[in-house]
Amino acid sequence: MSDKKKIRAKPESLSSVLVNSFRNRKKHENDSDCGKNGFPVIASYNVHKCVGRDRKFDPDRTSHVIQEIKADIIALQEADSRFGERTGLLDLIRLERECGLSPVPIAAGTKAHGWHGNVVLFKEGAVRDVHPLKLPGLEPRGALVVELELKQGGTLRIIAAHFGLLRHSRAQQAKALVELLDTRDKHPTILLGDLNEWRLGHGSSLNTFRDAFGTLPPAVPSFPAGMPVLALDRIISNREGLIDNVTAHNSVLSRVASDHLPLKASIRTDILISNPKA
Repeated sequence: MSDKKKIRAKPESLSSVLVNSFRNRKKHENDSDCGKNGFPVIASYNVHKCVGRDRKFDPDRTSHVIQEIKADIIALQEADSRFGERTGLLDLIRLERECGLSPVPIAAGTKAHGWHGNVVLFKEGAVRDVHPLKLPGLEPRGALVVELELKQGGTLRIIAAHFGLLRHSRAQQAKALVELLDTRDKHPTILLGDLNEWRLGHGSSLNTFRDAFGTLPPAVPSFPAGMPVLALDRIISNREGLIDNVTAHNSVLSRVASDHLPLKASIRTDILISNPKA
């Protein structure tokens, strides 16, 4: 069949996404295999400026959820106040003491934890490079590109991002990340964060990542936290098999601490070490 005669896949309607999410809502929640076999756990969590679904500002509760996840690497979104001088909202010293998680350093002399609310914390390893990226679009959005030397061996690139609410902005932001990757050395890369995209068909900003990241893992609903039906949060990689068992962390606390559930996955470090440049 010629290219002209190819039929484009219809975009998924919101109603079909909701129906499928309700049918499968328990499938990807708190799967006990995440982190088994000694593989490190990577997670993404939009902490909603530490304001829960009960409208209470409670950084301690947010910290307890982070502790529950038991991540070795975690990307947080909305961890800083958004307006005026950005100020960090979490007790990072407490997180390091109780969870062993240290923040990737961004800039000295600021009150913010991260970059446009994005923070990357990790337990063990060494930071090779940090690149804050301002993303295009009408809203102030950003991404953090971090290269880590893992304790288990191998170099892993992390892209922690928070995309905008407007479809056109998300398309620009996805394109900006792919263009950045094209200018960098090829490393195993994991993109994670709140991408604010529930669509999978034509018109989805996720399609921009297919050439760079290949087939995307199954969508895991993470929003709204009380009854997740939309897969706004994502963990994807550019190496087949590098991430495994993408699940939502659904607990009593996580259902109320933010409007998003955390997402987590295992990093297959055996694949990372055996095929570092492929």
